[in-house]
Amino acid sequence: MKLRKVGIIGTGHVGSHVAFSLALQGEVDELYMMDIDEKKAKAQAMDINDAVSYIPHKVTATAGPIEDCGDCDILVFSAGPLPNLYQDRLESLGDTVEVLKDVIPRIKKSGFDGFIISISNPADVVATYLCKHLNWNPKRIISSGTALDSARLQKELARIFNISNRTITAYCLGEHGGSAMVPWSHVYVQGKPLVQLQQELPHRFPTLDHTQVLDDVKIGGYHVLAGKGSTEFGIASATTELIRAVFHDEKKVLPCSCYLDGQYGEEGIFASTPAVIGKDGIEDVFELKLTEDELALFKKSCAVIREYAHKAETL
Repeated sequence: MKLRKVGIIGTGHVGSHVAFSLALQGEVDELYMMDIDEKKAKAQAMDINDAVSYIPHKVTATAGPIEDCGDCDILVFSAGPLPNLYQDRLESLGDTVEVLKDVIPRIKKSGFDGFIISISNPADVVATYLCKHLNWNPKRIISSGTALDSARLQKELARIFNISNRTITAYCLGEHGGSAMVPWSHVYVQGKPLVQLQQELPHRFPTLDHTQVLDDVKIGGYHVLAGKGSTEFGIASATTELIRAVFHDEKKVLPCSCYLDGQYGEEGIFASTPAVIGKDGIEDVFELKLTEDELALFKKSCAVIREYAHKAETL
């Protein structure tokens, strides 16, 4: 029997919560913790091992250098600078690139050839950089991208309409950041278009200020950051969902940042759109039929990602 092994590069607030979420939900058999602070990585592994009696099944957590991660099935890249409340995600690019320059040769040296789930910010730029400099199959790199933004959008709509989050299909697309957009023409409640429900049941589905809703979604992460210093539970749950889709070959459609190869007229960068995720990673990329205005917003967001992807190459 092949045990499922996940390596976590960067075991701070985010990486440690991803590891514990995987263990708590029973989605991993072995965890391998890696961090520039070796004592922290070892301590995180010990802490998870202490919890084994109270989680679904046995999990073995160890810690060590990146060079020894070659037998992992999936690597979660969560290393980088601590978030700054007054700093845009893209402003952390220089520090993140320095981490990437250190980590990438060590991943190559390890012989790792599995899947990479990248959750460090700026998410889309980091995934683009990893794919290019690791010379990786782009279908085997997935960035969390707007998976969390989309969950926040569903939460906000559920609050406004007083219905369950799980009945809503709604995505943020493009950049995981300030230029993210919502294709409102593709918002559904249990399969029925929102625009139709707003006509039929206006008391339940009032007209929305689209700009305000999106602003509230975008600022949500900063409210969490201001209150506790980092986001943890949301991104850990989103990352676990992506990993579960790969491990169990779920063929699940999730919003995530994936390599665009002509979709929406874009190529050569990672940006968020719905994609089918299974045992081969990104198996298919959905290209939604956007309105003219929505497509313009999506392409504007891709232009931001491309600008900073080029900037990363000069650092």
